[in-house]
Amino acid sequence: MRKITLARETKETKIALTLNPDGTGKVSVETGIPFFDHMLTGMAKHARFDLSCTATGDLGVDCHHTIEDVGIVLGDAVKQAMGDGRGIRRFAHAIIPMDESLAQVALDCGGRGYLVYSGTFGSRTLGNIPPDLFEHFFYTLCIHAGITAHIRFTGRNDHHQCEATFKAFGIALGKALEINEKSKGIPSTKGTF
Repeated sequence: MRKITLARETKETKIALTLNPDGTGKVSVETGIPFFDHMLTGMAKHARFDLSCTATGDLGVDCHHTIEDVGIVLGDAVKQAMGDGRGIRRFAHAIIPMDESLAQVALDCGGRGYLVYSGTFGSRTLGNIPPDLFEHFFYTLCIHAGITAHIRFTGRNDHHQCEATFKAFGIALGKALEINEKSKGIPSTKGTF
């Protein structure tokens, strides 16, 4: 089992997180940011991860530090769960519709953190969150986890675009971290990540 428990405490936030990528989709998220909780819950549920995450932060300032630090801790947990990559599928993708919106995510869990993010929201806030923070969350998660991600979304309804993106990311990440019974080695021609 690849169950990881991590904590991070700074002057701005306090995060406690447990991740089991071999779970069944049991999720409990409490960050003090309801819309973000909704997005993380959808992502983990569709990845079929067991995820527990509690966060307190300086929300009186704004939600930036809390969202960023959850990305850091979740990314670190994913990296630890990947280990040296032995046996994982490594590559995965998902295309997820939500009404008029469509999200596409392609991932390489090969140890190299990179994000290509394409899509725009029409609102100035989404669940009281500035829309640019969603890109920042995925960037932070990818850099800390060592994931190359290409994320693209389109649509008219911001909620649908965002939710489809989180679900697509979750589905792709769940597939990429699955243990491939056909391969016990490290999925790299170099023999290492």
